[in-house]
Formats: sequence, C-alpha cells, structure tokens
Amino acid sequence: MAFHARGRGGGFERDPPVERLRALLQELDIEIEDVEHPDISLTHETEWCLSAFPSGLLVWENLEAEKAHPKHMNGVPREKVLALWLKLAQGDIEVVEAEPWLPGCYSPPSSG
Repeated sequence: MAFHARGRGGGFERDPPVERLRALLQELDIEIEDVEHPDISLTHETEWCLSAFPSGLLVWENLEAEKAHPKHMNGVPREKVLALWLKLAQGDIEVVEAEPWLPGCYSPPSSG
C-alpha cells in the first residue's frame, strides 16, 4: 500500500518511515507566523486522509469522494495521531473509521 505525508512546508513525502512521521508531528509544536499549511497530513492511495492541526484537531476525509463528508475529533494527542496514521498507512480504513468521529471539519468555539 502506498501513502504520502505532507508537512507544514507543503512538500509531499512518499512512504516515509515512522521516524519521519514523528518528526512531522513535531512540526505542529513549532509556532510559525505566516504558515500556508497550518496542518500536516497523511493520505493513503485510496485518498483517505488524516489531517492534524496544532490545536489537537484531527480531520478524517476522503479527498476524492464527491459525496464524502469530513469528520473530526478534538484534542487528539500526538501519539494517537501517529497510531491512526500508521493504521491508515497500512490501509486499515475500517479501524480509523471506527473512531468516535464528529460530523464536519471542526467544532465551533463555545460561547461562554
């Protein structure tokens, strides 16, 4: 199975090893003022994608499916992101899909 990862610099890396995925996750902890890509992601050859943001937001979506609706989780620890990335890299779509996803790309901020 093939996959690629994208760092905050925007470049794609095909089938990076787990050590490189860890390094990409560490990019989320570096403050960047003018960043074109606020997230980092791993995309499987099936176009299923997990995008992680500095806030702990994790978005799950299929980039090619016309009627696919993105889902998300908030406050996801970096190690959990790595574990899900590794499942996705292996093609274990059902395992990732079984997580407690919420509808949409994000949760609106609470008012209060």
